[in-house]
This record gives sequence, C-alpha cells and structure tokens, in this order.
Amino acid sequence: MFTYLKLPFDQIPSLSGGIAPIYLALIGFVVFWFISKSEKIKAYYFSKYNHDTAWLRFIYMTKWVGFLSMGLFPLLFLLTTEPNRDLAYYGLNFRADTLLFNLVLCIALAAILIPLAAFSAKKPKNLVNYPQIRARLWDTKTFRLNLFGWVVYLFGYELLFRGILLFPLVEAYGIWLAIAVNVALYSATHIPKGLDETIGAAPLGFLLCILTLMAGNIWIAFIVHVIMAWTNSLTALKYHPDIHYSKWQKNAS
Repeated sequence: MFTYLKLPFDQIPSLSGGIAPIYLALIGFVVFWFISKSEKIKAYYFSKYNHDTAWLRFIYMTKWVGFLSMGLFPLLFLLTTEPNRDLAYYGLNFRADTLLFNLVLCIALAAILIPLAAFSAKKPKNLVNYPQIRARLWDTKTFRLNLFGWVVYLFGYELLFRGILLFPLVEAYGIWLAIAVNVALYSATHIPKGLDETIGAAPLGFLLCILTLMAGNIWIAFIVHVIMAWTNSLTALKYHPDIHYSKWQKNAS
C-alpha cells in the first residue's frame, strides 16, 4: 500500500520566527550575485564607456545593488511585516553602555586584521580578483568611489548577516543555532572567491556574531569589515602589475 509520513503543516510559523530572515538572505544574495555576474549587464557598460570607465561604473553599480538587495529591501520588508520591531532591534542603534566596548574591539581587531589582510592581498591568487575595479589606470575619482562603494555594499551586507539574519534567529531559536545558520550562510557566500576565503569566513563570521550580540548592534562587524576590504583593495592596487594609480584625472569618456 502506498504510504507516507504526515508532515505537521498545521504548525504555521510567523514571519518573526526566523523564517523570513533566512529567505530574505537567500533572495537578497541571489539577486546581487546574478546581477553582479551578468555578462549582459557588464557588456552594456563596456559598449557604452571606455575600458576603465566601464569597470568603475559596473562595479560601483553592483555595490549599490548589494546594498539594496541584501540590506535596505529586506529591512523594509521586516519593518513593514513586523511593525512592533524597530531599527534598533536589527542592530541599527547607538548604545551608550556598549560604546567603549565597540571602540576598543574595533581598534584591537583592526590592529590584528589589517596586517593579515595586507599580507594575503599581495598573493598572486588574490590579485586575480582584486581590486575588483579592473581599470588599468586609477585616478582620484576611481580611488574614492572604490572606498565609498565598499562602505555602501558592506553596510547592506553586515545589516543582513549581523542584523537581519542574527537577532531574530537568536530570539526564535537561541544563540547557538542562530550563529550556526549565520556562519553557514556567510561562509557559503564566499565559495565563489575560493577555498581560502570560504574557510576563513567561518571563524571570522562566528567572532563577528558573538561581538555583535555582545555590543547589541552591528557597528563592530561593519567597521572591521570595511577596514579589511579597504586594506585588501588598496594593497592589491599597489601590487597588481597591470593596474596603476595616478592622482591626475583621466579623460572623461
């Protein structure tokens, strides 16, 4: 006889039960990934602008897409569907009681991670992907937009992983399961960047989750991640044999 086990579909979870944040993380990253890796979109920029300008505009666009798809849109969805929760609940707050903790940890982690990031950024396998803007000649505009683009992107990124995908899950499932889900998804997003970054993302993700919960906000994770990205990007710029920086502006396309 054809039999099957009955599933408890009568157990309908609320959006606040951690379901929505997980799916929002999936959707947000998928949207970012396929737009940032779209050859058609990339070809559009290269058909309209010269090589260096195309790279700048294309990468800068992807940073904003990441901010919107992984940060702003999921946040707006949750604020709309869970009106009893505010920005502070998702880690967007400034707590006087943990201000010194945030400051000390940012300085300490920066002192440790900047040398490590700079050392790794020099490696040939890192120079294959970084700096992301593959313009042959960087000017002041490219330099500044590169830095600002990382700030925009990583704010959305950390809002997702250390805010939207952490605090609601801790409330729903407890700290250890919430961190396990967070680290698993966080590490998985680094798979396209290679084995080293994927493995390294696990302990870093775990540490940032712990510090975020101790601080009650996302600022340590955000600031540390920006510092690492800037260090990696600028070190790669310095050591890449085919990419050079000049303070003089290039001719506009």
